[in-house]
Formats: sequence, C-alpha cells, structure tokens
Amino acid sequence: MTAANIIHHGGKVGVTGSCHELKLSPSASILVDCGLTQGAETSADGGGSSSCSFKFPITPIKAVILTHVHIDHCGRLPYLLGAGYKGPIFCSEASAQLLPLVLEDAVKIGITRDKDLLRQFTAVLKKRLVPLPYSQWQELGTLDGVTVRMRLQQSGHIMGSSIVELDVRQVQRSRFNVQGSDPANLKASPTRIVFSGDLGAPDTPLLPDPVIPERADILLLESTYGDRLHEDRNGRVERLRKIIIRALKNRGAILVPAFSIGRTQELLYELEGLIASFRDEEATAGLPWDDLEVVVDSPMAQQVTEIYSELQALWDAEAKEVVSNGRHPLSFEQMTVISSHDEHLQTVTYLKKSARPCIVIAAGGMCAGGRIVNYLKALLKDHRTDVIFIGYQAEGTPGREIQQQGTGGVVNLDGINCPIRAQIHTITGYSAHADQQNLVDFVRAMPEKPRLIKLVHGEPAARRSLAEKLRVIGIMVEE
Repeated sequence: MTAANIIHHGGKVGVTGSCHELKLSPSASILVDCGLTQGAETSADGGGSSSCSFKFPITPIKAVILTHVHIDHCGRLPYLLGAGYKGPIFCSEASAQLLPLVLEDAVKIGITRDKDLLRQFTAVLKKRLVPLPYSQWQELGTLDGVTVRMRLQQSGHIMGSSIVELDVRQVQRSRFNVQGSDPANLKASPTRIVFSGDLGAPDTPLLPDPVIPERADILLLESTYGDRLHEDRNGRVERLRKIIIRALKNRGAILVPAFSIGRTQELLYELEGLIASFRDEEATAGLPWDDLEVVVDSPMAQQVTEIYSELQALWDAEAKEVVSNGRHPLSFEQMTVISSHDEHLQTVTYLKKSARPCIVIAAGGMCAGGRIVNYLKALLKDHRTDVIFIGYQAEGTPGREIQQQGTGGVVNLDGINCPIRAQIHTITGYSAHADQQNLVDFVRAMPEKPRLIKLVHGEPAARRSLAEKLRVIGIMVEE
C-alpha cells in the first residue's frame, strides 16, 4: 500500500464539517469535501461559522472532490477560493448544477449580499467546476510522483451525491534508461481509497440505491446513524399518515423543518403519494385529503425542486413510473409555494391568528436559521401545532433541543425563550442517511472486503456501536 495518509480537518468526531485531506506527499494532496460545522460541533482547523479561515496549508491541495452539495460538505468552498485555491473542483454532473445555487445562498448569508461580488464569485466557481458522469474513471495525473485516478458512484443520499473511489500508486523510476522504454514504471496494484460520503438508505424515494464498491483498501465510512435503525418505507409512510390525521384533528398547522436539498423533495413525493392514494377519503372531519394544503416556504427548495424535476433521468424506476402515469410528485395541485419574504411573514401571521390546518415545509432543517424559525416562534406555544422532524438534529442546534425537551419544555430561538406546547414527532425513516443495518450490509456486499474502515461523520456513541458490528464480521475498524 502507498504511504499516502488521511488527515481529518472536520467531520471526524461529529456529523458536520466534513473535510478530509488525502496527503500524497509533503507538497501534494487532494481534499475530499470542504464543509462547515454546525450547532455545537467545532473544528480545530477553522471549519465553524464563527471561524472559516484555514488552519492548515492549502498550497499542497491540487484538487478538491465533492461528495455532495449539503452545506456541511461544501460550505467552506467560498473561503477556500478566497484563500487562493485555483485548482479544479470535481463533482457529479447533478452536483455541478446545484452547487452554484447552494453556495450563492451561503455567501449571501455569511459573507456579502453585494450583487457584483456574488456574480464574480459564481463566475469563478463555475470555472473551477469539473462535472463528471457516474461510473467513469477520470485520470488526475501524476502528483509529485504519485499517480491518481478517481471515479464517482451513486450514493443515494441526495441528487448528485457520490461515493468517491481513488486509485493511488507510487511511480517507480527505473535505474536504467533503455531507449524506447518509459523510465516511469508503476507498481502493479494501486491502493484504492473509498470515501462513502453520505450514504442513503435503500428504497429512498426518487433516488437509486447506493452503488456497492468493488473493493477498498481503505474505506472512510459515514456513521451518522451507526447506533440505530430506521423504520421501513411502508412503516414510515403509514406513521406519517397517522401523525397528519391526528394533528389535523386539532385544526392546527403541521410544521416540518426540512433541508432544501433532498428531504424537501422526498417529503413532497411521499405527500403527493398519500394524497393520490386517499384523495376520496377525509384526513379529518370536513377536510378531504384532496383539499389538504402543503405549503413550501423556501426559495432555495423551490429552485432545487425545479432542478430535481429537470433531472428525471436520475430518478429511480418507481418515481419514473409515477410520472408516466400522469402524476407530478414534485409539483401537484395541493402545493402552495411561498417565494417572497413579505409573503412568508404574512403566512406566519395568518397561521398564528387562524391556526389553519395545513402542512408547512420550511427551510432550516436543524432550526438554527431559515424561515422555519419564524414559524416556530409564532406557533410552538400553540397546543394545536405539531412539529415533525424528518432529518438529523446535530448536538447544540435548536432542533435537537426541541426534540429533547418535547412538549412542556422551552427552547431559545433568536434569543427568545419559547415555551413548547406543540406536539413533537420524529420519523427517522425519512433521514437521508443509511442506518446501522444499511451500513453493515453495504460493507458485507462488497466483493472484496476493506482492509481498514475509518469511521467518520458520526457522534462517539454511533461510531462505537457501528465499529462493534463491523468487527464481528471480521473488519479492522478505526473509530
């Protein structure tokens, strides 16, 4: 195996801020992901929202590879470009469409709203992007005596998300320069290093299942849900249906904090399916499923949903069949899209006064920012309100606090202590991440088992629990 080593600048001991440096030599390395930390998680290398400077040298970085475009995997890219990085940014073709949208929004929030500067940033970013199709090897060349090639595979997490496979091998120089021969000879077998990125669960709405790597000498494996199991697809849909029915009996709003990319689109898909299946029945007295309003309050989610619709070629077979039957799972009659900030504020005020029964999907998956915060401040204290969490809530975020406190607790939002009288629900089956069994099955299915698995992207208990399961099947694991 090559002497290349992996340095974690974020995402090793938590679930956000993923940033891993594959060190090929003292003067050449590859960065896989460049994300921001969130909540109480921190990075000694400057990955937090309060400190985005790089505490490690960026001069050796010859290439950046993105697994996907969630902000905890790509949010530091503007700072990397600002620090002088001029190399390529490799990602999937779908990620290349989504990334400018995601990072422009991040720059608006964290750096500047100046339109000229935003245009300049977007132009620079697009020049750096190198979109790659799935399943095709890409030669990165020889970097300081080490040859590298890469391949992206579908990871089933969000649209465009990827498993990254890297073949790395040292160049050996011949002692004799024979005419007509190449003095640079390669070792016969490269070291294959695989970064799982974030893995989706099998049977995820819209997306194909993750592709199983053929082999890996070293596998960096996410472990977000390494200590728990999700509900199955049928179970979570039925649970969602029952929660909606129970909540609507109160004639109040159902609030769903959702990430703009991935969870929003999958939830819309499931809601459209419920409405289509039960449209002739009442969700509650006087409210047929066919009349249930689904409010999407997130400009970015709206734009991302449009891109998802354009990328139907990447959908799974089930979703394609739904479309072929004349249904529109991401744009249906019962959907109301809130675009402007004024319209958002009017909607919050209206629901606070009227408690109209509806489902509101609003940006801010961990409730640390975004439009969901205004809804929570207005409606958490109303016992008619229900809140449904469908995504991971990192330690130190308001979302985690609401989950832990539950009805009768108190959460601080924008410096205001808000009593929680709403009913709080969590449906883990809608998580974008594979659960413990999915992760173990992912490794078991590999034709050649990894020599070493390095667990990342998980809290200590999750990493420890998953490591125990993997050691049982004979894998060497580094927590």
